[in-house]
Amino acid sequence: MVAQVWYRALCARLRPGAPRRLHGWGSATFSSRSLSSSTNDGFLKEKRAQIMSRGLPKQKPIEGVKQVLVFASGKGGVGKSTTAVNVALALAACDSTKAVGLLDADVYGPSIPKMMNLKGNPELSPKNLMRPLKNYGIACMSMGFLVEETAPVVWRGLMVMSAIEKLLRQVDWGQLDYLVIDMPPGTGDVQLSVSQNVPVTGAVIVSTPQDIALLDARKGAEMFRKVHVPVLGLVQNMSVFQCPKCKHETHIFGADGVRDLAKTLGLDILGDIPLHVNIRETCDAGQPIVISQPQSDTAKAYLRIATEIVRRLPTPPA
Repeated sequence: MVAQVWYRALCARLRPGAPRRLHGWGSATFSSRSLSSSTNDGFLKEKRAQIMSRGLPKQKPIEGVKQVLVFASGKGGVGKSTTAVNVALALAACDSTKAVGLLDADVYGPSIPKMMNLKGNPELSPKNLMRPLKNYGIACMSMGFLVEETAPVVWRGLMVMSAIEKLLRQVDWGQLDYLVIDMPPGTGDVQLSVSQNVPVTGAVIVSTPQDIALLDARKGAEMFRKVHVPVLGLVQNMSVFQCPKCKHETHIFGADGVRDLAKTLGLDILGDIPLHVNIRETCDAGQPIVISQPQSDTAKAYLRIATEIVRRLPTPPA
């Protein structure tokens, strides 16, 4: 209930037509009618110089979180959220002493509530912070906990970035060794907001071997490089399909496309995940395969990816 109040307050404050004031501009308005061309040019140059002098936003760690891992794809529909959920569970399974959190940064299409079999609204702590919902030992936060399951989120970029800031900063994460962030597709507002405001330990790029998916996966990797976020490696998802009857293997989306891209970018392959019906069925049922079928070959593939990620991480701060 409290979380819904926060959601409505955010919508009201940032609704279209709500009064806003640009920082540093006061209430003055400017137009080509009131300023000469030369004066206007001089003003714009001055403002540009002021903005450039500020540089990028100062990164601030998330309280209680040692390392932040982002899972991105560039292209939607390549299994990024499924990979993020199973790898988060695999990180916890590989080392039971590690505390893992999972943040669903896809405001428009949150998937974590269903995949992690979680419903309900977050409660508030005495410090007025939202408490994550937990299942399978993973602390989870998602916009899906704050809106009705069938309700669309129809927001512009400013509102999305404000929501992401609150999901990062106004959540009582407790003490986490790893916070896994499931990023939305693309290279837009959310990606920039997270990478510029939070010290991200590393990014994992998920893609299928299909040429169309690889085009956007490359853009995603290049974006993280531009904002100085280390790319830990690539995951080749839906790499091969094995017929359950005759065991014949078919590369439905192509063979080794992600491996070729990794070589081109000078990055590592963290692992391959097959195209298997059990992965889809278990996530749809809210029982990811790492939890429900831990001895399966597919679950072991996620465990290997988690191990490869940990091997590439720097020593966390004490």
